[in-house]
This record gives sequence, C-alpha cells and structure tokens, in this order.
Amino acid sequence: MFVDIAKISIKAGDGGAGAVSFHREKYVAAGGPDGGDGGKGGDIIFQVDTNLSTLLDFKYKKRYFAQNGEPGSKRRCTGKNGQDLVIKVPKGTLVTDAQTGRVIADLSDDQPVVIAKGGRGGWGNTHFATPTRQIPRFSKPGLPGQQYELTLELKLLADVGLVGFPNVGKSTLISVVSEAKPKIANYHFTTLTPVLGMVRVEEGKSFVMADIPGLIEGASEGVGLGHEFLRHVDRCRLIVHVVDVSGIEGRDPIEDFEAINRELKNFSEEIYSRPQIVAANKVDLASEEQIAKFEEYIREKGYEFYAISAAARKGVDELIHAVARQLDTLPPIKQYEPEALPVVLPEQDNRKFSVTVEDGVYIVDADWLGAILSTVNMDDYESLQYFQRVLRSSGIIDKLEEMGINEGDTVSIFNLEFDYIR
Repeated sequence: MFVDIAKISIKAGDGGAGAVSFHREKYVAAGGPDGGDGGKGGDIIFQVDTNLSTLLDFKYKKRYFAQNGEPGSKRRCTGKNGQDLVIKVPKGTLVTDAQTGRVIADLSDDQPVVIAKGGRGGWGNTHFATPTRQIPRFSKPGLPGQQYELTLELKLLADVGLVGFPNVGKSTLISVVSEAKPKIANYHFTTLTPVLGMVRVEEGKSFVMADIPGLIEGASEGVGLGHEFLRHVDRCRLIVHVVDVSGIEGRDPIEDFEAINRELKNFSEEIYSRPQIVAANKVDLASEEQIAKFEEYIREKGYEFYAISAAARKGVDELIHAVARQLDTLPPIKQYEPEALPVVLPEQDNRKFSVTVEDGVYIVDADWLGAILSTVNMDDYESLQYFQRVLRSSGIIDKLEEMGINEGDTVSIFNLEFDYIR
C-alpha cells in the first residue's frame, strides 16, 4: 500500500526531578545537601531511510514518545539522560505542524533533524545552598519535553514529472528510458502509485523521472486518483506532458492537453508555471494530419514539441536529450526552508494559570504547579519561602491581589488549602 500523507503526535522526554538529599557519613560533620540533578529527557529525531518509499508505518502507529530523564539521587549523582527516539522516514518527507501548517523540516538529505527537544533535568537541592540557607529541603522538577501534532507529507524528489491522462503511455515511456518496471496494460489506472526511474543520458549525466499516475479532469477537486498524487509534481523542475496524439480512444489531444493544464493550474499556479515539454505519443497510430495539427497548436502556445512512440522507442532519444538540455538551465530540485517557530521558553510556556472564586475560596488552576508543589516540604520554612517566590514570580500573587483577596482568605492549589498572608 502506498501512503504519502500521515498525521502523528510526538512527545520528547521530560527532564528528571532534582533530588533532596543530605550527606550523612560516620565521622563527617555537617555534610550538607548533596541532592543530584535530574537527567535530560530524550529528543525525538527524524532521519531519512533510503530503504523506505512510503509512510505506511505511520498509518498504524500514531503516537511516539521519547524516554524521560531519570531523577537525581544522593551524593550529587545526576540522573541518567533519557534515550533519544529516532524515527525513520522516506527521502522527501515534509514535516509540518498540524495546527499551524508551519514547515518544521524537509527531510531531503541524510542529515538527522531534531524535531522535539527533551526537557532539561531539574536541579537538586545542592544548587540552593547559601551561607544563610544551609539546609534547603526542596529541589526543582524537570522541565517537560516538547510535543507536537505533526503532518508528514511525502513529496517525491524528481527532476522531471510525467503528466497526462491515463493510458497515454507514461508508464511505457519511463520503462524504456530507465530501469523502472511499472505495470503496463491497456486500461486506465494501470499505475496506482508514483513510479521513480533514473534516466542516464550519457556518462556522468542523469536525472530522476517520476510517472505521476491517474490525472483526469477534476483531479484538483478530488476526482479520480490524480488528486492523491498532484503533490508529487511539486518538487519537479520540469514537466513532460504526454498526450495520446492518435485519438485512438476517441479523445481530442488538444482538449486533453488543455484539461490537464487546467488541473495543474487549479492545484497550484506555481506548478502550472513550471517549464513544460510536450511529448505527442503513439505517433505510429496517428495520421500525419493529426500530428501536424497538434504540433502547430502546441508550438503556437510556446512549448517545445516532440513526436514519439514510446512502445517503438521512436523519437525517445531526442526527447530525453531535450529534457537534459532544459534541466541544465533550471535551478535545483525545490526544497522547503524550515519556518521559525515562535521562541517560547519552556518556563514561560508552562506558567499559564487561572484563578476562580467559589464560595469565598480562591482556586488556582496551574498544571505546572503540581510538579513544583511535590518538591516542597511544607514543614520547612525555607522550602515554603521558595514556593512563595515561585507564586510571586509567576504572577499568581499579583492576580490574587488584583481580584481583591484579603488577609486570612483561603487559597486552594491542587486541593491544598492555606490562608493568605500579606
């Protein structure tokens, strides 16, 4: 099964929590805090695998998680970093943010790309020791790893795209000019997936050709198979438009030519404006009058014209050399530049909160506070001071005062209730 688009969700590993620990050893006085830092969460990395040609694997597995970092431990031991998760994709895969449509990466070479970064490990209580705070009984939790909903879209990396109605001879053409062996039969929609072939022009000179299957009228609006594969024309530098000039199926080659171009234009003005060479196929079944009429029409439109018979390999070499000459004048295969995502620090991104009042109780809702609250020792004065500084720096106390809280009013955070004191 050929799958060229998929949606998945990924999450990098969370950082491990810092440890609260104190050095205790016989004959060692005042050992002090020795809680180690948490380990970094694993990254999610995308890498090209040339053995893959489809996104089929992502049809059955939709969620990917990297390993979390391990918590710190005593004796200043840092927790183990989480293992990175490497996801293999076929060459030419475009990775975009499913929510915003931003391009995150274009996997068109062998370089691995980090798509989601793991969270940093939290600090152990060793970091919070000062001359005046010698027994810190709190630590920092690790930061969460980045997570995204992604769209994966496979856009074939081909220099030349063959377009045209079904059964006009595209598969036959690519089979005689390359080592590609598509299924060939005398009925429509023989080719159900794009086919790539390497065309060798001469020693040291070659290009990649793609047979784009199943374009018919209305393809850009979802009719037939063509709309499934129009995206694969996107990277092509040159379009070879194959037309059955013989009209053996009762079709008019001029009408077919215009119909396919309308579909390309409706799908993308940029693709429609790409250089185009017209190959009038099946000339061995056409009359000289049919060929001359079609050639005159095409040349008036300003396109290069070549009369060929792919099955008999007539005129094919001239066409291939013309394609090679044209490619020499064109820019490289299109690659997408990653779009910069808004720079948001994890600390800022996760410090969103809301405050509501129910029956005189001020209820603070902040998911990120749970991890911090779990590291606070409510029986330790310095630990409580640290928690108060977090509430102040995050803007929660300012919000409470803005809402008119008075001394002695009750504040609830994760069902932990305490009286507000100025």
